[in-house]
Formats: sequence, C-alpha cells, structure tokens
Amino acid sequence: MIAAAEPVALAPSQVREVAEVLARAFHDDPHWSWLFPDESRRAQVLRWFMEIWARYCHKYGEVHTTTGKVEGAALWIPPGKYPPSVVRLILAGMMLVPLKFGRAAFGRLMSGVNYETQLHKRDVPSRHWYLPTLGVDPPCQGQGIGGALIQPVLARADAEGLLCYVETEKERNLPFYRRHGFEVVVEDDLPNGGPHFWTMKREPRG
Repeated sequence: MIAAAEPVALAPSQVREVAEVLARAFHDDPHWSWLFPDESRRAQVLRWFMEIWARYCHKYGEVHTTTGKVEGAALWIPPGKYPPSVVRLILAGMMLVPLKFGRAAFGRLMSGVNYETQLHKRDVPSRHWYLPTLGVDPPCQGQGIGGALIQPVLARADAEGLLCYVETEKERNLPFYRRHGFEVVVEDDLPNGGPHFWTMKREPRG
C-alpha cells in the first residue's frame, strides 16, 4: 500500500476539500450525467451536494480519507442507520435539494432513489454497512487509494459478521468491487430513462 493511501478518519476541517475531490470524481458518473446533462451545472451542484452529504456521513456515519492531502474519500452509513433519517437529512441541509436541483433533476433523482431504496431494503438485512459514496480524485485513480479507503470498514464488518452493500452505475467498477469481495445482486436500469446500474453485496469473511 502506498503511504498516501493510508486511510484516516475525516476531520471536520476537511469536509470542503473532500467535497471538491468527490465532485471531480463523480463528474463523469452516469447517474450525475443523467441528472444534469449540462456539465457546468453538474459541477456546481455536485460541489454543493457532496459537501452536505459528507457532513451528514461524518456526523452520522463513518468517513475515511487519505493522510495529508485529500485524494479520495469513502462515506459509509453504519448498521441500523439505513435508510437515513429524514429529520437528520433536513438538519444537514438536504431540504434545499429540490431548490438546488430544480424540478426536472429532482424528479429524476427521486425516481432513482426510490427504486434503489426498494431493492436495498429487499436484498439486505437491516444491520449492514452501506457504502453510498466512494470517490478518488481522477489524477490519483488506479493507485490503490479506493481499495485502501474501504479497508477499515470492511475489516470491521468482518469482525462484526455483517454484510456490506454498494451500488454503482459504472461497469468498470465491477472488477474493483469484486476484488474486495462484493458480488452483483441486481443489474437493471433506473426508471425514467436512467442509467444502467448494479447493486452488490459482500458477505463477511470469517
């Protein structure tokens, strides 16, 4: 493992930097491209959303980033905390999502979220670790950083005997997750013309 990839818990002072990195990491993501076809608009909303989301996961979940300069981040929702509390989401600033996204993009967002939530609740038990967001700054990708960032929680899930769960809209991510023990559960398309996606889960390793 390279030194830069050593995972550490996110510090509150790093939230904005993490948001910038995640915005760059997800700029070409099919899901975000579907929500915001206009690239400049996408970049603007992504930075705002990732800051709110990182603050939420830092407060109510678990977030790991790299030592020193932020090169990536893994945002986890812990066992028993999925789906996220509506009250907590509102307090974190998510009540502004409809305004920030606009009617059309918000409608697409909710159709996708609702469908993935149905699958999530159906396919995994209530107590599990959920990885809603894992991103590495594009210039730093392919260096083992993403794998390093998820290791602390994977090890904890193994010790606790708990599943891990993730969704991805990028087919190229499948080999990465499979290397870390995840297997595909569902392959489908999001409704209303949304992108192809995969749900994956990882059984605990004894």
